[in-house]
This record gives sequence, structure tokens and C-alpha cells, in this order.
Amino acid sequence: MSWSFPGGRPTYKHSLSMSLRMEIKKKTNLDVNVVDCFFARTLPERPEFLQIYYFCEVTGESKKPKAMEKFKEIKWIKPTEVEKHFTTSIDPVVMEFLGALEKGEI
Repeated sequence: MSWSFPGGRPTYKHSLSMSLRMEIKKKTNLDVNVVDCFFARTLPERPEFLQIYYFCEVTGESKKPKAMEKFKEIKWIKPTEVEKHFTTSIDPVVMEFLGALEKGEI
């Protein structure tokens, strides 16, 4: 079993935020508004990958996620519970952002 945020590779036809919106829709059936890109990094374990972290808000009619593509289940968690589910390192900047989000500071 593995855990992941919905995401994927960007396309050359669309902006990064549009590519993200399309990937989330394709994998969860949720419409999102991309609010901001708040952090980017390579993983110490996998330096060939660049991870870009976005803050998104669910929008639209359907706010109930549906597992699609290779996803088996979708589960909402508190922002600071992310550490329990990640199999890779989490940068302190990301944890600080998630902590502020959970406290309602963002």
C-alpha cells in the first residue's frame, strides 16, 4: 500500500496550475482553485524529481471526492497528520505551512 497526494506531470500545452487542476480532477473528481505555489524542492532520496507544493481550495458543485484512476481510496486528514502518511522526508517549510493552515492562520 502507498499513499500520495493527487498530482502528476505537467503538460507543455497547459500552465503548471492548469495541469495540476486537470490531474486532481482526473484522479479525485474534485474541482480545485490553485491559490498559490508555496514551496518547491528536490527530494534528498530522489534528487531527479522536483516537487512543487501548491495550496488549493476545493470549488464547484461536487465537493465529495471519488477515487478514480489508480486510486483505491480518498481520505481527508488534518494538515499536520501528513507526517503519519508520507514515505519520504517532509521539508520543515511544508510542515510549518500545514501547521499554520490547521490553526486557521492561512
